[in-house]
Amino acid sequence: MSAERIPVELHIVSDSTGETAARLVLALEAQFPEQVFEEIRHPRVESVDDLQLAVATARGRPAVMVYTLVEPGLREAMRQLCRRARVHYCDLLGHPIDSIARVSGVTARMTPGARPPLDQTYFKRIEAIEFAVKYDDGVGSGLDEADVVLVGVSRTSKTPLSIYLGYLGHKAANVPIVKGIEPPSELFEIDPLKVVGLTIDAERLSEIRANRVATMGGPKKRYAELLDVYEELDLASAVHRRLGCPVLDVSDLSVEETAMRVIRIVADRQRERHEARE
Repeated sequence: MSAERIPVELHIVSDSTGETAARLVLALEAQFPEQVFEEIRHPRVESVDDLQLAVATARGRPAVMVYTLVEPGLREAMRQLCRRARVHYCDLLGHPIDSIARVSGVTARMTPGARPPLDQTYFKRIEAIEFAVKYDDGVGSGLDEADVVLVGVSRTSKTPLSIYLGYLGHKAANVPIVKGIEPPSELFEIDPLKVVGLTIDAERLSEIRANRVATMGGPKKRYAELLDVYEELDLASAVHRRLGCPVLDVSDLSVEETAMRVIRIVADRQRERHEARE
């Protein structure tokens, strides 16, 4: 039997809320599934004294200081403090800011907690999110306007995936495959290259649905029974074949990873069509 692993402390230090660093820390943790981590946040640091207190809590510990500090003086102070305390550190903003400034010739604003501008990209994102909500679950007739159309049975993450794609600026509509209900005819008339099918392991889907029913306080109905799940998945597979669309198995994928794959699939298919026409 292997010895219990010692938790690694990830100290998140920021002159703002620390959300930027926290998101990266989650990605880092995912690369070490067998390791136990403890996150310790030090938000709104404004002085070298604040940095000293943060580093002091990590000194002599199995720790890494992960920091997003905009002001160059604080970044340099943090480096020196970590070196003196012999604490491992990772500067998330320093090198990217310096590199972009060199390439662009533009000096960074150096404003802690600076928010992205309300520009065209921002409004495109909001419009795409509103689109996903409006045309969720086969509602409305937005299939022709959509950048991506997702097709799958209930509980294959169609709705959260559509919303997340909207957050990334892609208009996504989704069509549910329901036993006894024919998919809308528009689904077979739109550009097939933007259609992506979703599927999932039958036992996993049955488990998800059973938990859903239990959460809602209802008895276990045919919605969650395994034989009926197999029938629905077979029906969805038949629709996917009619559409001739690629199919993603979302059994073990996060919404974020599924979204990236959907975007890549649609982009690759459209590029291949463009190249074939040249």
